[in-house]
Order: sequence, then structure tokens, then C-alpha cells
Amino acid sequence: MNNLTGQRWILLRGLARESRHWGAFIVQLQAIFPEDEINLLDLPGTGRFYQETSPNSIQAICHQLRAQALDKGYLQQPVNILALSLGGMVAWEWMQCYPKDIATATLMNTSFSNLSPFYQRLRWQSYQQFLSLAVTRNIKQKEAKILQLTSNSRADDQSILLEWETIQSEQPISFKNSLQQICAAATYKPSKSEPPCPVLLLNSLQDRLVSPLCSMAIQKQWQLELRSHPSAGHDLTLDAGDWVVMQLKDWLV
Repeated sequence: MNNLTGQRWILLRGLARESRHWGAFIVQLQAIFPEDEINLLDLPGTGRFYQETSPNSIQAICHQLRAQALDKGYLQQPVNILALSLGGMVAWEWMQCYPKDIATATLMNTSFSNLSPFYQRLRWQSYQQFLSLAVTRNIKQKEAKILQLTSNSRADDQSILLEWETIQSEQPISFKNSLQQICAAATYKPSKSEPPCPVLLLNSLQDRLVSPLCSMAIQKQWQLELRSHPSAGHDLTLDAGDWVVMQLKDWLV
């Protein structure tokens, strides 16, 4: 591709996560793109918007996020958008509705309901763990379960767990907002029109939450480039952040 360094980035997290959950990955990304401006947005109902109610559709989430980006001056030129899971659905909707906003999109471990069945979008092997999260009220226990479900290499990392406990204590993501986001993700059916900008798909072959077949279905539908990590979990930037930034560098520069 053409050299796109010196650009702006917008990063979007996934279900019931906020921008601070990017953790050390931001440092890794900035090191590879030192001249770039990296901007983080919180989905409605998360992060600094944790006291607000999340919409229950990807379309409404997208429109609120774009308004946030405009307010912050992030869209003065087309941006590279990097998004994980539910954030990938929002990114896809964004580039379809507002194609002039987005220069490139990189979507990690995402899925669309009109391309993949529900038991791949939330792997049946994870149902018991996922349901147990709904009834767990202890913050430490809940965050530990999330870490174990989404990470294959950092599941016992106490420093990560402490960071996540702190985030949830300071800006708790409510059960209601989690349900609203689940509803939005479960019902998202994008149009089958061609993406208006270059798209890179990244997935984890050992993702225990979302089947890697979901990214493969998106790749097949639009003949997009797909790169797969052999061992990382759902939280690809946590397990293999160095690999992600090298894929971005190879693709963009």
C-alpha cells in the first residue's frame, strides 16, 4: 500500500471494555508509528461515559462515536481506524455511513450476524463461562474470568488483573449497558456493499470467544486481506500486540 505514516488513528475496543483496556499496546503502536496521532474513543456506556446508557444498535453507537470524534477534532482528515470485536462492527458501519472519514480500517476478531451463525459469533464452548459472568458480582472474580476467557497467554497476569480491577472500580460498566451492547452486536447485519476503503482483517486462530471462522466469512464475502495469529486469544492486542503492530506496519507502509 501507499505510505500512510503521519496520519491520525482512532482505536475502538470491544464489548464492555473501555479505552484504558488497550493498556501497553498504545506504547507499542506509537513506537512503530512515532509521527502518528493516536486517539482513543470510549463506546457509549463505557469509560468516561459509563453513567450513560448504551444504545442497543451498532448504527446508534456509530453515530454517537462519530459525534464524539467530531467534537474532539479527530476527523479533520481521514483516519486509520483500528477496532476489536464489537468495535469492528462499529468501524464497519462508520466507513459505510461516512466513507470520507476513514482512510483505512483494521478489524480484529469481529463478526457479522448475516455472515456467521450465533454459535460461531459466541463459541458454544464459552457459554458456561460467559453466563457465569452475568451472576458474578465480585469485581476481582469477574475481571479474572474475563481475562481467562479473552487471553491465552496473559490469563494469570496479576498486573493486568489489577489494572482491570481498577478500571472497573473507577468507571464500572453496568450490567444493563453490557446487555445493550450484546443486543447491538447480536443483531448487526451490515449491507453487502463493497467497503469504501482498504480493509485488513486480523484474527486469532485460538480465539475461545469468537470463532476465527467469522473473520474468514468476512474475508470471503469481500475478498479482503486476512492475517491470522496461531495462538493468541480474543484480546489480540493483549496477547500479541507486537505481532499486530508489525502487521499494520507491513500493510500500511
